[in-house]
Amino acid sequence: MVWILHKPSSREKLTQIVRWNFDSKSIPEQVGTKTTVITQHFSGNAQQPADVAVVIQTVLRPTLLRAVRSVFDQDHAGTIQVLIGIDFPQGDSAQLDTLARECPSNVILTVLDLGYSTSLRHGGIYNNHYGGALRTILSYAANSRYVAYLDDDDWWGRQHLSSLLSAIHRKDWAFSYRWLVDRETGWPICRDEWDSVGPGAGINLERYGGFVNPGSLMLDKAVCHLVLPFWSLSPCDDGSCEDRLVFRQLLKRSWAATGKYTSYYEMEAEVQKHAHHAREFAARRIGWVNDRTRIAEILGLLEEAQAALKRGDFDAAVSKCRPALALNPHHPRALYCLALAQWRTGSLSEAFSHISHAVAADDRDTDIVALWTEIFGAGVGAALT
Repeated sequence: MVWILHKPSSREKLTQIVRWNFDSKSIPEQVGTKTTVITQHFSGNAQQPADVAVVIQTVLRPTLLRAVRSVFDQDHAGTIQVLIGIDFPQGDSAQLDTLARECPSNVILTVLDLGYSTSLRHGGIYNNHYGGALRTILSYAANSRYVAYLDDDDWWGRQHLSSLLSAIHRKDWAFSYRWLVDRETGWPICRDEWDSVGPGAGINLERYGGFVNPGSLMLDKAVCHLVLPFWSLSPCDDGSCEDRLVFRQLLKRSWAATGKYTSYYEMEAEVQKHAHHAREFAARRIGWVNDRTRIAEILGLLEEAQAALKRGDFDAAVSKCRPALALNPHHPRALYCLALAQWRTGSLSEAFSHISHAVAADDRDTDIVALWTEIFGAGVGAALT
């Protein structure tokens, strides 16, 4: 089944979905609502290539909503096509209806469910265990020259696509840097400064020439056309490492980095314990990832800081935020509470520094964004930068 959906403009009354059912004996039969409206609508709009396409392969994990919503929230005002490919459904398909209802007017949403998996582990023929040929198929299907990739358990900051589109100008591909995120809490751990850091750098330099994870990539498929099949293949026994194959091909081509940390990569506890990650966390004195009792301690301090803010005791709020941030230097809400207390007491440069850090770690939090806007709008940011 293929769903092609475009959220109507303000002049249109309804969101419409086209569903095609395929079998081997007949031509596609169109079912659904408002067929002629959709045909007319698409003939005037959807055939026009989008500014950028986003490819997401999924098994319908609940985190799919967060991932796609982060695309909906991008600050790029032009057209974005989101292509969702379902490999082996394990979650609730009602998520797709939710996304259809929320789809912004500048986004075209295409959902591909073949009715079978192309991955070898589910009975398909491609040895990439994680989506089979889906990334390749969706990359070619994307009606845009520029294609970005997002896993269904990760998400992006609001400037991700706009900064990639700026960087890729006259280049074959571009990438952003990423935050590493704890799966259990959803908290940013730290910026990734050793793994997905681009060509000629990082812990993968000797073996792979560097590395960029898929969720940070944008390709110009007009020149990377022959790179796309490598998404379907795996050189590793466990069916992974397709991203290494793709990166090896990209090393032969021109590239640019955005210089921004706009990709958020969720890590489970076992991955955090891998030697290369554990070593880097230890060097940065990030102990809470291994000592989970610290999580409750951080939450307790944050609760006390928030209570102090409510009663207007800003000095007490500061005194609770600082030890919380000593345990987790990148906790967005702790940074926000500290910035708010400092802003209210006239510590302007400190407030701007901490709220800028908070919005870099989480620009989805409306309180954080509102305070950053207030402080920057007051001229503090302009005076300090």
